Amino acid sequence: MLSLLILIPLISVLIILVLPNNQIVLSKQIALITSFIVFIGSLILWVLFDNSNPNFQFIEYISWIPFYNINFFLGVDGISLFFIILSSLLTWICLLNSWASITKYIKQYLICFLLMESCLIIVFSSLDILIFYIFFESILIPMFLIIGIWGSRTRKLKAAYQFFLYTLIGSLFMLLGIFYILFETGTTDFQILNTISFYEEKEIILWFAFFLSFSVKVPIIPVHIWLPEAHVEAPTAGSVILAGILLKMGTYGLLRFSLCLFPYASTYFAPFVFMLGSISVVYSSLTTLRQIDLKKIVAYSSVAHMAFVICGIFTFNTYGIEGSLLIMLSHGFISSGLFLCIGVLYDRYHSRLIKYFSGLVQVMPSFSTFFLIFSMSNLGFPGTSSFCGEFLSLTGCFHSNTTITFIISIGMVLSAGYSLWLCNRVLFGPLTATYLEHPLDITLKEFAILMPLVLCIIWMGVYPEIFLSSIHLSVSNVLQKI
Repeated sequence: MLSLLILIPLISVLIILVLPNNQIVLSKQIALITSFIVFIGSLILWVLFDNSNPNFQFIEYISWIPFYNINFFLGVDGISLFFIILSSLLTWICLLNSWASITKYIKQYLICFLLMESCLIIVFSSLDILIFYIFFESILIPMFLIIGIWGSRTRKLKAAYQFFLYTLIGSLFMLLGIFYILFETGTTDFQILNTISFYEEKEIILWFAFFLSFSVKVPIIPVHIWLPEAHVEAPTAGSVILAGILLKMGTYGLLRFSLCLFPYASTYFAPFVFMLGSISVVYSSLTTLRQIDLKKIVAYSSVAHMAFVICGIFTFNTYGIEGSLLIMLSHGFISSGLFLCIGVLYDRYHSRLIKYFSGLVQVMPSFSTFFLIFSMSNLGFPGTSSFCGEFLSLTGCFHSNTTITFIISIGMVLSAGYSLWLCNRVLFGPLTATYLEHPLDITLKEFAILMPLVLCIIWMGVYPEIFLSSIHLSVSNVLQKI
């Protein structure tokens, strides 16, 4: 099943490559249908998933470099399942959103997204840490091209190189750690490494090497500078895939590898992580309040939400970790929706500066409804997906450290401040003259793109148990190792 989900986009890439350059519409149709088939396949994966089985399921094993005991080893548990579904959903949404907005190098653009989809599925199902690293870094290449070639402004090359260098240099430390583990233990198999204990001093060094890599990907302060710049310069679909799923690779790596392989070091560094996380939540929330670019507002709020996730992961209890997983999934829906809404405005008015927008509800009521729902979800309004995740994470933090709980709660208050301020400035107030020239509300295609995200947000907010029931046993497995 996993092999099919990985191979289908790769087969489509080969087909698109051999098509003549004038067959642009056919290439788009193939890419869109392929991404939708993979999304349906990921849902079938969820239907077939056994919630009562705590072990990895849908195991696939291919010997790659047997001399060093390095194998292409895949499997899915409750933690990775929903990230695969989220990856396939957002890829389909990105390709549908880009149908008319991308006008140059279209075949190459489609290939980048399909390659990224295959790599993401491997990242979230890999049970070999070297394979995980290879595809963890492979995603940098198509994302670098998406920002650098199809970005919207002249600074796109600088933003692309900044994104590439920050994340690549940070990941080199993890590569050194993986090589040390390979030469020390003779394997990179995650399940075998779970049964091996390292000396405390070595474990601390290895944990720090992995943490440096994952913290840049999250990102957490002070290595967050690349994210707002990348978001501002990337096309709408690039921002959606970056915020919706690529940031989750860092927090997923912390939960999957750092906590399981280095339990002593994780508990040793927990106060340090809490300190970084709480500073990131408050600092990035305050920074969000002073931004004037719509994309930067969502970008800095993403830093705050991911810092919230890290604090929940290092509570080492069920409430905190399950809440963090819900926040990660919820943020994938909410941030994607907000970036898509900003893309709608940019397509019509060719500006993202907040001072040019006012009174939008009077001429774009359907758009304003979607924007309001995503903004309320972003601040954790009851009945939305982020409320469930933040409530559970705060409960876990309270059991672990009441001081940190109080500090990150300030970040929640600030998130309400910037979300309400943004809605008030953009949707209400006197009507800007620009709207009178282009009073076009959202199209049927834009409605079809935004509605699934709204349904997911409300579904998770009203009935989170359907997600938690699949996650619970996998989280219990992680906690047993700490």
